[in-house]
Amino acid sequence: MDAKTGRAPVIIGTGSAWPERAVSNLDLQNIVDTSDEWITRRTGIRQRFIARADQNEETSDLAASASLAALEMAGKTPADLDMIILGTVTGDKPFPACACLVQDKIKAKKAAAFDISAGCSGFIYSLSMAQNLIKAGQCNTVLVIGVDRISVMLDWKDRANCVLFGDGAGAVVVAAGEGPEKILSTHIRSDGACWDMLYGEYGAPYVHPSLEPLQPKPFHVVMEGNRVFKKAVSSMASLSHEALKANNLTGEDIALLIPHQANMRIITALAERVNVDMDRVYTNIDRFGNTSSGSIPIALDEAHRKGVIQKGDHVLLVTFGAGPTWGASVISWGI
Repeated sequence: MDAKTGRAPVIIGTGSAWPERAVSNLDLQNIVDTSDEWITRRTGIRQRFIARADQNEETSDLAASASLAALEMAGKTPADLDMIILGTVTGDKPFPACACLVQDKIKAKKAAAFDISAGCSGFIYSLSMAQNLIKAGQCNTVLVIGVDRISVMLDWKDRANCVLFGDGAGAVVVAAGEGPEKILSTHIRSDGACWDMLYGEYGAPYVHPSLEPLQPKPFHVVMEGNRVFKKAVSSMASLSHEALKANNLTGEDIALLIPHQANMRIITALAERVNVDMDRVYTNIDRFGNTSSGSIPIALDEAHRKGVIQKGDHVLLVTFGAGPTWGASVISWGI
């Protein structure tokens, strides 16, 4: 709760959405020089969902579906929204903001809407904005979305990177409430000096015929996996400790850690450094791959709907993305 306004930002609804088309590691063996064994051993991924451009599976479509699910859970309508904040690097168009397209699709007439570009950290960055808008008294109800269609910017000849990603969206409704169950704090960081470890390079990527129609973007993902691995583990672990300390908590107090679903080896290394046993870490990377900004909110929605999170539980969200950017949020669960 904000000491001046008495307003606490509370997550009151979650939702998620993903494409119909599932692409397994076995499918990828027919697309690129790889194997199910290699992908699973190196990443923990067994399948991912890849959107089709001809089946209403644009970025804004997935985001709108996740948003409506979150609003339904929250008992809110689109008319209740004051703001829509959407994290993505794969909006439908260069402009307008994908959030504005979502606003139109769900008919949130009075909501202001804008995008945040922070790579895979887009959802946590957006959550930070929503938390502070509510604490400041500028908004009562905010829709926060994390969504990406990374498939449209993958070079499907790049065997090291194309196997890692999938498409999907997650959303939460954040509303003004009264403690103690609330978003306790959110922390965000960046280090632009290391931008070249993960970025989008100009030039349309190769798309295998079996994956059409994708309508690829005029740029593609470039990533140095080893550099990203080291930076991601150290940065997320350090910021997790900072976030826990800010709330007088330790890893032992965390009922559930929901990390960015990028690589199972990164997740395992992070959990060890934060002192959270793996039975208190939620993962769905085996089924979704890395959905970038959609990663954490999809996992959060799944965990909540499965009853893995209970009211009053302390939940730690932590992510790392292009920029590089990273973020962590500690939540006392309130639904």
